[in-house]
Amino acid sequence: MSSLGKIVNDPVFGFIKIPGGTLMEIVDHPLMQRLRQIKQVGLASVVYPGAQHTRFQHSLGAFHLMSEAVVSLTQKGIFIFDSEAEAVKAAILLHDIGHGPFSHVLEHTLVEGITHEEVSLLMMESINQEMGGRLNLALSIFKDEYPKHFLHQLISSQLDMDRLDYLRRDCFFTGVTEGNIGSARIIKMLNVVDDQLVIDSKGIYSIENYLTSRRLMYWQVYLHKTTVATEKMLVNLLLRAKYLIHSGKKLFATPSLSYFLEHHVDAAYFQSHPEALVHYGHLDDTDIHCSIKEWTKSDDKVLSMLARNVITRRPFKVEIHDEPIPASRLEELEANLMAQTGVSQEEVKFLYNESEISKDMYDLNDDHINILYKDGNLKDITEASEILNVSLLSKKIRKYYLCYQRI
Repeated sequence: MSSLGKIVNDPVFGFIKIPGGTLMEIVDHPLMQRLRQIKQVGLASVVYPGAQHTRFQHSLGAFHLMSEAVVSLTQKGIFIFDSEAEAVKAAILLHDIGHGPFSHVLEHTLVEGITHEEVSLLMMESINQEMGGRLNLALSIFKDEYPKHFLHQLISSQLDMDRLDYLRRDCFFTGVTEGNIGSARIIKMLNVVDDQLVIDSKGIYSIENYLTSRRLMYWQVYLHKTTVATEKMLVNLLLRAKYLIHSGKKLFATPSLSYFLEHHVDAAYFQSHPEALVHYGHLDDTDIHCSIKEWTKSDDKVLSMLARNVITRRPFKVEIHDEPIPASRLEELEANLMAQTGVSQEEVKFLYNESEISKDMYDLNDDHINILYKDGNLKDITEASEILNVSLLSKKIRKYYLCYQRI
C-alpha cells in the first residue's frame, strides 16, 4: 500500500501528492496517524468553533509547501540532490510528531524539562531504527548538522514551511481572514545566498504582510484571553489530578494518561525508561477528554469543579495587566475564592493562575529575514521595509494574565 503513494484533497491547498516509498511509509506510520487525534490549535476552538483541524493536516500542508519550495529553489539554480529533497520533506512531515494533546499543555504538567521538539527527535530516531537508517539524512538536516544550512532553515527559521502552513491553515479554520498570508508568493520569492535563505526584493510586501499577520494571529487567536484562561484551567486540572494520585487517591484515567499522572517524567526519565516514549505515543486529545468527563463526578471538590468548567465551557475569568500582579491582589483573590467555594488554603492554589506572556513580531536574535536586491545587495527586512521599522518589529509585548475560577 505504501509504495503506491496517494493524493490527498486538502481544503487549504487543494490536491497534495505524497509519493510512494519512504515518504508514504512515514505518513502511514502509527505515530504519524496519531496526529489525526490531536488538534492543531489546542483550546482555541473554545473561541473559534471551526478550529477543529489537526496536527496531521498541518503536517501534510507543511510537506506540500516544502515540495513547492524545493521546486522553486531548483528552478533558480539552487542545486538540491533528490536524496536531499526527500530527506527535507521527510523532516518536515515529522517535525510535529512529538506534539502532545492540547497544544503545549502537556509540556507544563505531565512532562517536565523536555519540549515537544525534543520528543519529536526521540520519535524520529525510533522510526529511523525501524526503517533501517533511511532517515539518517532527514535527522541530520532536522538537527542542523548537515552542511547545507538552508535546508534546515526550510524546517525551522523565520521563513520555515511550518509557519507558512499554520498561519494559512489557522486563518482558514478560525475564519480570521485578516491573518491570511501569501504563502505561494513567499515560496516563489525564496532564494539562497551564502547558504542562507533570503527573499527576492519583489517579495518584500508579502513579507511585511506575513510579519503583521503573525502578530495578529498570536494576539487574536493563540493568545486570546479566553484561550489562555481555558489552557491555564486545564493545566491546573491535570496538576490537581497528579497531586491526588500522588496522595494515594484512585482516579479514572486511560492507561497512557495514568502513566504520566503517576510518574515524574522528564528528559532523563525518557532516556532511562523506553516505555515512557511508547506511552507518550499512545496519548492524544481523546485520553485527556474522556478522563476529564469522568472527573466531573469526582468527590474531590476542586477536581470536579475544574473538570465541569472544561466540559461545559466555563473558562476562568481573566484580568490582563500591564505590570506584574501585586501580592496584595493575589492574597485578596485567594481569600475571596476560599470564602465563596469553601476550599482550603492548600486547595485554592488550583483555582487560579498568574502568568506573564510575551511575544514579538520579529526576533532579531533569531534568523534574520534578508531581502535580496537585483544588484546582489542584501538588506535586513527592518532596513528594507518602508512601513516596518526595527523598534516596531522587535518590540517585545508583555502582558500579565490573572486567570481564576468564576464564582
